[in-house]
Amino acid sequence: MIVDAHHHFWDPARADYPWLTDELAAIRRPFGPADLAPLIEAAGIDATVLVQTRSSLEETVAFLATAATTPFITGVVGWVDLRDPAVADTIARLRDGPGGDRLVAIRHQVHDEADPGWLGREDVRRGVTAVGRAGLAYDLLIRARELPAARDLVAAMPDVRFVVDHLAKPAIRAGKDRPWHDGVAAFAGLPNAWWKLSGLVTEADWQAWRPADLQPYVDRVLEEAGPDRMLFGSDWPVCLLAATYDEVVATVRSMIAALTASEQAAILGRTAAAVYGLALDPAPRG
Repeated sequence: MIVDAHHHFWDPARADYPWLTDELAAIRRPFGPADLAPLIEAAGIDATVLVQTRSSLEETVAFLATAATTPFITGVVGWVDLRDPAVADTIARLRDGPGGDRLVAIRHQVHDEADPGWLGREDVRRGVTAVGRAGLAYDLLIRARELPAARDLVAAMPDVRFVVDHLAKPAIRAGKDRPWHDGVAAFAGLPNAWWKLSGLVTEADWQAWRPADLQPYVDRVLEEAGPDRMLFGSDWPVCLLAATYDEVVATVRSMIAALTASEQAAILGRTAAAVYGLALDPAPRG
């Protein structure tokens, strides 16, 4: 089974997406299941995980309903207000609604918060604790600036499963990122953190990137975490700024080609199924 553990849907005509600036005009249009279905079929993807795009409970409800009627979506990473004292009740209501069985994780755009220590706030940590108690994973959308606070959070909550999206967005375009390298190293010995091999093409030069530009960052995380704690995601349609869907899939395959067949299988699907608790069919979807 091959799992795309990170993609999005959105419709700018129906909701506001502040991050869809003029620089991202090329993807400032609706994207939904009908757009993704032929792409995953052509790429041999069997299942996907749909990930939140804005701080909106309404979006999470809508994504779960979409997952309930879209066979290839086996998981949803949604959003809840972690600082709300009633966050546990909110999660319970989501799980009781349409598609609630597809809720596998929660995420917040931490890298957009002004405070680099946002993850260390008492109310935020209380919310993450509630996420873990509900049996869900927590996706960390961070950059190097937030890696120290994220590391402390992961260390403080060994019973919660954490997924670091986009390998914490290394500054590939700049050609070096010492804070990122140091931050990744600090995660050594933390078995409850997984790393999502996604979103790298848009951290590189959109027009001139090559797989070789991305490889050192993938190798760095593999060195610290190993292939059993890495999972593949396309970051579609954001990836379209720099690469087509099939180019992203081919690039990931090329970057892990030196690994054993079992290690590649872990990155391409087995790890996502385990960390998110995905209910996958025993045979590929036709």
